[in-house]
Amino acid sequence: MSLPKVVSPQEWRAARVALLADEKAMTRARDALSTKRRELPMVKVDKRYVFDGPDGKADLADLFEGRRQLIVGHFMFHPDWDDGCPSCTAGADEMSDGHLDHLHARDTTFAYVSRAPLAKIESYKHRRGWTFPWYSSYGSDFNYDFHVTLDDSVVPAEYNFRTRAEFEQAGTPLYKEGEQPIELPGRSCFLREGDDVFHTYSVYARGLETIGGSYYMLDETALGRQEAWERPVGRATAPRGAVPNFAP
Repeated sequence: MSLPKVVSPQEWRAARVALLADEKAMTRARDALSTKRRELPMVKVDKRYVFDGPDGKADLADLFEGRRQLIVGHFMFHPDWDDGCPSCTAGADEMSDGHLDHLHARDTTFAYVSRAPLAKIESYKHRRGWTFPWYSSYGSDFNYDFHVTLDDSVVPAEYNFRTRAEFEQAGTPLYKEGEQPIELPGRSCFLREGDDVFHTYSVYARGLETIGGSYYMLDETALGRQEAWERPVGRATAPRGAVPNFAP
C-alpha cells in the first residue's frame, strides 16, 4: 500500500501552502464556471407532463411546491424493477431533511422523478426511510424528453448532449449498450415565472457526483475516493471501480 511521504511539520506546511494556490485557482475557476452556468439561456416548457405523486396527479408546476426553482433528480428506476438503481440510491441516501431545508431557504425545491410506477417508488422509498418528494413519470414523455430514458422508437437517443454517432466517433459507446429502453441518471433545473416554467440546466454522468458531497469530502483525504483510476496508484488497499454506489 502506497502512503504519503512522511516529512517534518515545516515541510508539510510548505507543501500545503503550495497546494493552496492551486485550490484558490480552482475555486475562482469554479466561481467563473458557475457564472457561465447562470448566464445560460432558458427554454420554456410548453409540453404538459403529468406525474403520479402521493397526493394524486401533478404537473411540472406542481412539483415546485410554490417555490421559484425546482431541481429534479432523474432517478434510474425501470418500471420492471423492484428496486431502484444502487448508484442513484447512494446519492439519495445523502439527501437529508437538513439538505432539503437549505434548498428551501433559497426558494428551491428538490424532487426525484422515475419512470417506475408510483406503487414501486413508494415501496422502495419506505424501505429506505427517505422523506424527499418522489414522483412517477410513467406513461409520460418526461424521461425521454430529458434524455434519461433512451429509446430510439420514442426520441432519437442521446446522453450527456452526445448523439449515438458522436459516442461512436469518440469511441465511448458505454451509454448506448443494452436493450432499449435504457435508464440513465441525470439532474435538471427549472425556473418558474408566474404560470410559466422554464428549463435552465441539465447535467449527466460525472457531473452528478456533487449530490450530497461525500465524494468531495473524500477528495480532501489522503486515501481519496479509493477508486482504481485515482493517482497516486496503490493508495487504497482494495481499490473500487468508478461506481458511485458506496457499497461496503
